[in-house]
Amino acid sequence: MRRTILLVAIFVWMLTLAACHHGSTKQAAGTSEPVMLMAERGYPQAICHQGRYYFTCQSVGGTSIDLFATDDITKPLDATAARQLLAANDSLTHFWSPEIHRVDGKWYVYFEADDGNTDNHHMYVMECADDDPMTGTFAMKGVIDTRAEWNYGIHPTLLQVPGGGLYLLWSGWPDRRHETETQCIYIVRMENPWTTASSRVMISKPEYEWERQWINPDGTRSAYPIYVNENPETCLSPDGKQVIVFYSASGIWTEYTSLGMLTAPADADLLRPEVWTKRSEPLLPPDTVSHTSTSDICLVPATDGHPLMLYELKRIENGAIARDIYVRPIAWDDQGMPQLSPAQ
Repeated sequence: MRRTILLVAIFVWMLTLAACHHGSTKQAAGTSEPVMLMAERGYPQAICHQGRYYFTCQSVGGTSIDLFATDDITKPLDATAARQLLAANDSLTHFWSPEIHRVDGKWYVYFEADDGNTDNHHMYVMECADDDPMTGTFAMKGVIDTRAEWNYGIHPTLLQVPGGGLYLLWSGWPDRRHETETQCIYIVRMENPWTTASSRVMISKPEYEWERQWINPDGTRSAYPIYVNENPETCLSPDGKQVIVFYSASGIWTEYTSLGMLTAPADADLLRPEVWTKRSEPLLPPDTVSHTSTSDICLVPATDGHPLMLYELKRIENGAIARDIYVRPIAWDDQGMPQLSPAQ
């Protein structure tokens, strides 16, 4: 019996080894099991600089902008160890989806906020010229003007294409909402991290059924139809030839939130909508059995060079939304595309 068990174990090990070396797919080192980084938080984003991770996410209630630093992004983060960069005040509140980026040796934190009226929601950026963003001074650069006559925007993220310039992507409305609301993904070329250098260009709008869900199975819904493409997050393929944009689709208040993907050649004119290709099916669909969905993802390199996926796992509990932040390794396929899987 023991000999049989040993032979079976060896056989399983050989199959596993063969699977890990099949083709050119690169699997991240370590366990593939997800690790919860932080409970009751959402919209995770991080960058790795000189072996250290700088991490932001949306605080509970969106009352502050918090920045974390860690040497190991695969271990749970201590919410009490954050540096608070900005807190709700008389002029700004609803700090949503902050992100930290590094451009030309300086740190930039992008975020969205308003004066208490979400119809006046705008995007802002702060700058820090010091080496360490955990101790350095951040100065407000102000509102990012993406449209002179009206500037609503949410979920700003920065795209740096080597040799191809600096871009800002975000989610916004084509026009001020009336009886319906449509959130689309826009891109603009940046003159510098706080100044636009072109007109905004729409590269994705909610067009497929899985992008246009706004009514839950139990009948709960928004006050009027809202079709959603939001929270763009960018990365480059391992060979640097493709720009990849992940985005969330359908209402965040529903069980149907999905993860979509856009791609474009990195050497193309990214301000031309026709260079962008949208997947007709979601990259990660929701799990309507467990009432969970994986969205709002950000890819960062691990210290061994393999990519890690930060993501928000959203669940609907008794009609209420709960969010937690997880991390797990991923792999790239032969075409340089990320291989993602639901992470319940």
